[in-house]
Amino acid sequence: MPGTSEVKVVDTKQVVANASPETTDSSASGSSEAGKNNGSYPAIRRRLPDERHSLTHHFSIGGQEGYVTVGLFEDGAPGEMFIRMAKEGSTVSGLMDSFATAVSLALQYGVPLKVLCDKFSHTRFEPSGWSGNPKIGYAKSLMDYLFRWLELRFLKGEQGILFELSNGKHPPTEVRNPTKALSEIVSLGDAPTCQFCGSLMVRNGSCYRCMECGSTSGCS
Repeated sequence: MPGTSEVKVVDTKQVVANASPETTDSSASGSSEAGKNNGSYPAIRRRLPDERHSLTHHFSIGGQEGYVTVGLFEDGAPGEMFIRMAKEGSTVSGLMDSFATAVSLALQYGVPLKVLCDKFSHTRFEPSGWSGNPKIGYAKSLMDYLFRWLELRFLKGEQGILFELSNGKHPPTEVRNPTKALSEIVSLGDAPTCQFCGSLMVRNGSCYRCMECGSTSGCS
């Protein structure tokens, strides 16, 4: 009839099947280029050599004792971590073992150690307590202690001192004025401990300031 339009039904499956190879190749290459532009490159795992140096450290927090062993790459960077708790077969032991495997894979796939330390330091859960390590003090959890220790050893330059001692070389000791050292001890007085990290605070004007996490006792 005049004035009416004819509707044509198209089979989409047939259209896809009849598509030219050039069109298919161009669409595939276009998606590949889009993936490269978005930065979606496959992660490459950096494996440790069969024979590598390692560092083992003993810790005790809230009645939970254990050992952490860190395997090192050729350049001295940490590449794997093993956590062995004293109470074998416990829930804590299984969780720490699985978590150490996850951290090892993260390090080998290029996750910076600083990112992990910033993420897991100062996490609070039980067990917690005094660690016996004068450079860490109060540990809010096992994760808090382990990653603060990793930060001290591998991000603040203390691993160089450690390897010098293992090679029989002693780092030069600083000669300090005994009067100045005594004045620093006296200035602590009855300084309180930090409510956030447990470290001993230092007087800052009329209040106290924590040298570890930067918090204050209430003054600005």
